[in-house]
Amino acid sequence: MSCQQVDITVLAVGKLKDKYLRVGIEEYKKRLGAYAKIREMEVSDEKAPEHLSQAEMVQVKEKEGVRLLANIAPDAYVIALAIEGKMKTSEQLAENMSKLALHGKSKMVFLIGGSLGLSDACLQRADEQLSFSKLTFPHQLMRLMLLEQVYRSFRIMRGEPYHK
Repeated sequence: MSCQQVDITVLAVGKLKDKYLRVGIEEYKKRLGAYAKIREMEVSDEKAPEHLSQAEMVQVKEKEGVRLLANIAPDAYVIALAIEGKMKTSEQLAENMSKLALHGKSKMVFLIGGSLGLSDACLQRADEQLSFSKLTFPHQLMRLMLLEQVYRSFRIMRGEPYHK
């Protein structure tokens, strides 16, 4: 598979605040440049008080969801990061990405919601849902973890060594 034709966007809610995350993300974006066109996009998060009712939580997710959906091309293959999604090994993720590119789905968008997760509309737009764990991770840390796994996937696809 020619990886250069693969176009990957990480579309996330909120700005990265911590320098250590930004440094790590920039490192993986640099490494990924040899394999794919990689882009990061942020949409603003909704300001919300600490304690929200269920209806208010839905409203926050819906507003963030509208912003996310506005940035997804109609022909993009969307993978939503969701705790309820399917868990995969690194090898399975690599195989999935390889198959997508092989079948003409080389424009992939990984969606990362805000602190409350993704709206139902985002989950419905997604072609698949991916879970990294049943554990809850900070959504900003997920960006770094995702890019590391995407990088690992390309190394696996190319049969290149990568630490285990």
